[in-house]
Amino acid sequence: MKSFYSIATGLILTVLAAGSCAKESRETQYAAQETRIESFVNSQLSANPDAYVVHQDGTERLVLVEGSGDALESGGTVSFYWAGYIMNGSSLNSSNLFGTNSKDIAENAGWDTSDEEAFRIETLTLGSDALVTGLENGLYGVKGGQECILLFSGKYGFGKRPLGTIPANAALAYHIWVESLSND
Repeated sequence: MKSFYSIATGLILTVLAAGSCAKESRETQYAAQETRIESFVNSQLSANPDAYVVHQDGTERLVLVEGSGDALESGGTVSFYWAGYIMNGSSLNSSNLFGTNSKDIAENAGWDTSDEEAFRIETLTLGSDALVTGLENGLYGVKGGQECILLFSGKYGFGKRPLGTIPANAALAYHIWVESLSND
């Protein structure tokens, strides 16, 4: 009987240790992604003296064009075009593009653009839980006419769930062109 408890205890400890190692590995992966994001942001800031960064709850918003008017608040509605990239290197290009509603971006990537419905402006309400955390966090505070890139680690993306061509725990970047917003 004593050896049964020893074996059971050993199995439980092994399972707990394996789970702990997986979590530690994910955290290491996220830290490496955040370092790549920081490097990307710094290179963009060096290349564009008018750009600036807003740090927001795990998301970096790299503002390329300022925009004007009120800043988007929770419950506000925003209309925008976007291009989504997997952050697996030091640039955003058609090789790591996973989705877009911009016909120009899709054409430049060599994608089929015959479905006009796929290239309509995206309109959503902030705080409706329709977005991954990193994208939602990055949209808070955008202004009409603003162009920005929202960057975040897999921790704030889709996490352990792969989605289409997006691998599990992937760092993501969304290039956003805000057309309009309303906080009513």
